[in-house]
Amino acid sequence: MDRQMTRGEQNLVLLQSLFPSGEQVYIWCYDDEGSYVASSCPEEARELLQHFFRLFGGMERLLAYGGDETLTGPQIVGSPIGMQWALSYESERDRRLLFVVGPVFYTRPLESQLRIALRPYTHKREEAAWASQLFRLLPELPVLSYAVFSRYAIMVHNTLTGQQLGLDALDTAAEREEGQRVASAGERDRSKVYLSERAMLQMVRNGDINYSAALQNSSLMSPGVPIRGQDPLRQMKTSILVFTTLVTRAAMEGGLSPEIAYPLGDSYIQAAEDCRDSGDLSALAYTMYHDFIYRVHHLRTNPNYSHAIQKCCDYIELSLDRKIRTADLAALVGYTEYYLTDKFKKETGQSVSSYIRYAKVERAKLLLESGDLSVREIAEKLAFNTVNYFIQSFRDTTGYTPAQYRKHFRYGENGAAE
Repeated sequence: MDRQMTRGEQNLVLLQSLFPSGEQVYIWCYDDEGSYVASSCPEEARELLQHFFRLFGGMERLLAYGGDETLTGPQIVGSPIGMQWALSYESERDRRLLFVVGPVFYTRPLESQLRIALRPYTHKREEAAWASQLFRLLPELPVLSYAVFSRYAIMVHNTLTGQQLGLDALDTAAEREEGQRVASAGERDRSKVYLSERAMLQMVRNGDINYSAALQNSSLMSPGVPIRGQDPLRQMKTSILVFTTLVTRAAMEGGLSPEIAYPLGDSYIQAAEDCRDSGDLSALAYTMYHDFIYRVHHLRTNPNYSHAIQKCCDYIELSLDRKIRTADLAALVGYTEYYLTDKFKKETGQSVSSYIRYAKVERAKLLLESGDLSVREIAEKLAFNTVNYFIQSFRDTTGYTPAQYRKHFRYGENGAAE
């Protein structure tokens, strides 16, 4: 005779049905003492993912969250390698069942970045073996934008508790993402450095989540503040303090309130001062930039967009370097093409093709402002069918050709071609 499912297992089945069939998002259930109850994760990956959840302090956070009666909403917690989890609960008579959604990544991590971020944890042979298993599993772990994952966290929590919370109820713990090493010092073209930094700060103001390539390019172009001294770690700290200050101001210009931005920037500055390792400093700088961008992105997310349309918009933002077909978007959210195009137009006021074209032109403006790529190279980079179509789309959107826009941006009104 089959044993009867526990309440936790029943909830797990219900919660799993909330997610689209194409998205492999795992759900875990624990009792209020942290003992495993059930999971939708395949058995072969279960031990590995639980290991990293515990290694990065996830279980301690889960138990603290479950024991805090003042917390009424879900919580998102992160890790030094960019893994994210959402925490929720359900009361069962005199105890709480604790639920974890994840792990997910906000952007697809590079193995090289993970190796740097995992370095403090893999000095023991057994931990290095766990890391090797994780690298093999990486392609199977989901990548979701913050906007989509936060909606899932709210949806799961509301289903468990019967509440009707909105996105503003989400409690996001400090996120520590994968790191990048700052390039070694060298000769710098200061005008190019300025344009690159300006573009990076504009991405913060816009909450532009497709920032990875720009951040990497800027890191290679400039190693930071070029002060000389006998302490390289002190030089890195100075660069990060300056960078954090600039990003904090840009985030406020993008709409983040000073009451949030200033304390957040101060916390990252203090964390940088407390670092004793260059790898930790690089990871911290990457995390800080990521954190501010996603906070501004969250503010700019249209609350009137449905989950499916917001997911399409995020997919477009992250896929500007490829051809984006309506059929791909429809498959992403499980709609027919006709239904998606109709729903997209009603919610955004634009057709799918117009929205994609506008997003690509906005990215082209950033490339024209911050680098020396030719018009042809930018057209190819953004997957326009032809250079002429790119120029026409750019002119229709901005009133300038790409070449005129670059002159106008670099030299002002007098530099624009007639």
